[in-house]
Amino acid sequence: MTWSAQQYSQFEAERTRPVRDLVAAIPNTQVQTAIDLGCGPGNSTEVLQARYPGAAVTGLDNDEDMLRAARERLPQTPFALADIGNWQAAPAVDVILANASLQWLPDHARLYPQLLQQLRAGGSLAVQTPDNLQEPAHVLAREVAAQGPWASRIGAVRHPDRHNLDWYYALLQPLCSRVDAWRTTYMHPLANHEAVVEWFKGSALRPFLAQLDAQEKTQYLADYLAAIRQAYSALPSGTVLLPFPRIFIVATR
Repeated sequence: MTWSAQQYSQFEAERTRPVRDLVAAIPNTQVQTAIDLGCGPGNSTEVLQARYPGAAVTGLDNDEDMLRAARERLPQTPFALADIGNWQAAPAVDVILANASLQWLPDHARLYPQLLQQLRAGGSLAVQTPDNLQEPAHVLAREVAAQGPWASRIGAVRHPDRHNLDWYYALLQPLCSRVDAWRTTYMHPLANHEAVVEWFKGSALRPFLAQLDAQEKTQYLADYLAAIRQAYSALPSGTVLLPFPRIFIVATR
């Protein structure tokens, strides 16, 4: 799968709000080095730099289009292509930020402790992941995939497994001096039902659309839009308030 920085950034204000809340909760005050793991188009990196203006901040991502956008946004900041699932710090760093990136990777029981090991003593791992696999937008994506003429190819597509907040807390608590964890449901105001589809075209729908040709993509999105209209009510103005639950974790070694 490839990403589209332009598609993803259509809703930059809404997508950036959670990372502001996450970065504000990082307890470290003296930070020399920080990594934005899965930096996307650089909006999260910009928030991290604003919090730690004196730190050496680096953004890592596995998509060239996202990195291109990030470099245009922050030309003085180093960005690099990397497999964030197997990244190793050399040397250890003070802060690792992973905003809406780790949900794309499997085996969190291995991944999260591995990331903690890349921190200096007292450093923090700050993670935000969507917690919405059972929300209508995701359920309908799977249903449309399983019911259409493309079912043999994408009917079994699934996002990597995620876990509830208790699971992450139990995993990290024995490894850390402090774990701060919470869950928030944002109500993102989107212009209409079409905007809901555009939102998920930039993220959750990517594994389904990647395996369809142009005509099939058009039909899939039309079927998905019809289902979204049934699942989400609109205000008299046409605005749709999209509920979007997210998990936040700040784990300090």
